[in-house]
Amino acid sequence: MRQHHAGDNAGFEHVGVLLGHLKLEWLLHRFPPRLVWSLYVLINGFITIALLAILALFTKSPFVFPSLGPTAYLLFFSPLTETSSPRNTILGHAIGLICGYAAFSLTGASNMPFGFHAGIYGPRVLAAALSLSTTGAFMVLLRASHPPAGATTLIVSLGIISHPRELVIIEVAVFLLVAQALVINRLAGLPYPLWNSHRDTSVP
Repeated sequence: MRQHHAGDNAGFEHVGVLLGHLKLEWLLHRFPPRLVWSLYVLINGFITIALLAILALFTKSPFVFPSLGPTAYLLFFSPLTETSSPRNTILGHAIGLICGYAAFSLTGASNMPFGFHAGIYGPRVLAAALSLSTTGAFMVLLRASHPPAGATTLIVSLGIISHPRELVIIEVAVFLLVAQALVINRLAGLPYPLWNSHRDTSVP
């Protein structure tokens, strides 16, 4: 008879609800809960990114970018935390995009195309430091903490993706990812919020 540690089921109940909707609850009787949970994250992560990748393929636009990966992980591994709420996800990436582009433009890093300079390029190093620090500061001020936004701002400030039109597409991709997470998490029986998970009163 299979035995599980008590902690194996912590935060796992929503996966069981979704499996019940899909008539797949027998998986819970055949495999360890943590293995089923890992498959849940794997499948949902694959579906959400694959859909955005297909959209990127047909539109030739950057609907998939590195920091979208950790965002997808948060939305399906710990969907009810404040950092995974639609508000923090959307605002966090928006802050990262704005701070990244501002740093990229103001430091002169935009004068040298990405990959053109073989060595360390001073303005680009300054842009990276400035963008990351200001992104963190604004996320604290606006109570919109979302760690993957730290990668988003570096993608922009380093010139990897820096055209204004592409920045708008990145934010649209974030909206689409959040919409997918809302549908899947609600289907799984989670009270995933439409905007904010709860009112933060810890800081006066």
